[in-house]
Amino acid sequence: MKVLYLYMFPLWGNGSGNWLRRLTASLKQKYEDNYQAAIVAPDSRFLKHKQARLFRLHPPITGVFVGNPELPQAKKYSKFTAQEMILTYNYYLLKSAKAIERFKPDLIHCFHTAFLPPIAFQLSNLYKIPFVIMTHGSDLYYFKEDPRWKPFVRDASLRAKFITANSNFTREWYLDMFGHDLSKKTKTIPAGISNNIDFSRDVSWIDKKLNFQYDKMVLFTGRLTQHKGVEYLIKAARQIKAEIVIAGDGPERKYLESLILKFKLTNVHMVGYFSSKLDTINDYYLRADVYVAPSVWDEPLGLVILEAMVNKTPVVVSRKGGVTTLVKDGYNGFLVRSRSPKLIVEKVNLLLKDEKLAEKMGERAYKTVTEKFSWDKITTKFYNLYIKSLQKSVPTKNGVLKKIENIVAKK
Repeated sequence: MKVLYLYMFPLWGNGSGNWLRRLTASLKQKYEDNYQAAIVAPDSRFLKHKQARLFRLHPPITGVFVGNPELPQAKKYSKFTAQEMILTYNYYLLKSAKAIERFKPDLIHCFHTAFLPPIAFQLSNLYKIPFVIMTHGSDLYYFKEDPRWKPFVRDASLRAKFITANSNFTREWYLDMFGHDLSKKTKTIPAGISNNIDFSRDVSWIDKKLNFQYDKMVLFTGRLTQHKGVEYLIKAARQIKAEIVIAGDGPERKYLESLILKFKLTNVHMVGYFSSKLDTINDYYLRADVYVAPSVWDEPLGLVILEAMVNKTPVVVSRKGGVTTLVKDGYNGFLVRSRSPKLIVEKVNLLLKDEKLAEKMGERAYKTVTEKFSWDKITTKFYNLYIKSLQKSVPTKNGVLKKIENIVAKK
């Protein structure tokens, strides 16, 4: 089985890119004899372990949905002119066609919506290759700002073999937007997470590097955009006796730094974006005593929240969007009303003071992630979905339609 993934952004710097890298690596590891992957994406780096072949793109115009730390100067897709959209679409269509002719895939997987499903639809018709669509949520937020691609995505959704969403919340959002007649083919498959954490690892270098004055540490990781609500964590920091570490970059950084200066905060550390230095960011997750995700928008799932939970770090997150798939209030973390520094202070300080509660919540968080979001389970779900996508219906001698695994049977 050969799968070609179409992707719009660099493979680092955002949750969906991290997810795509891990998905192909996990599929390659588990189904090595019957799985090959190739990715069409605007990234020039090399993937480890030969998990996928990379067709490197250099789009004429760089675009983003809500922001990307690797694309600080990129224009939002919602602001593209009609000609810029056509130029970008034609570029992706031609490059993806060339990738098909060189890689010869059995299946196309769009790893976002916007203009990728219409491209997959065209390629599917021309090359007679089935395709599936995946929505991550941020792409649906984009449609609220720019509906130009909606009718084309609707058409592509009707022809797609399957549509997957990263949470039940995202699934319902997609169906509300493109039609509930798609419900049977729209499946929820969340992100996976690896649990090979070395809990004995020494991460004291962080305290020395940042010159910590407090024993406790509170962490945020992610894009510094307005949607992430980091300003409310900074406002809460005035009443939290712990080090607040903010790892990430984005258009809100200067504003957030101005707040730190305004409030004369010495316990807040802006450590920037870590790119592919995964070992380094994992140390921060392990060192943290509490993780805070103060989003002000409907967070589709929250891969960074999963990362914190698998490190046994109790979380305090806004009750927005699909996070309730992960966090059960008072059990493996706390859910708080968004835009409320007061509630962040209350829950964070409770966890910092009550170490037994924090430990219990951390253990429950770890159990939740390892039981429900293991890569082994997620990989199996995608692999089975691919097999179903490759099935064809053919008439038997008595005229009854029978499904056969047309491509897989040949492998």
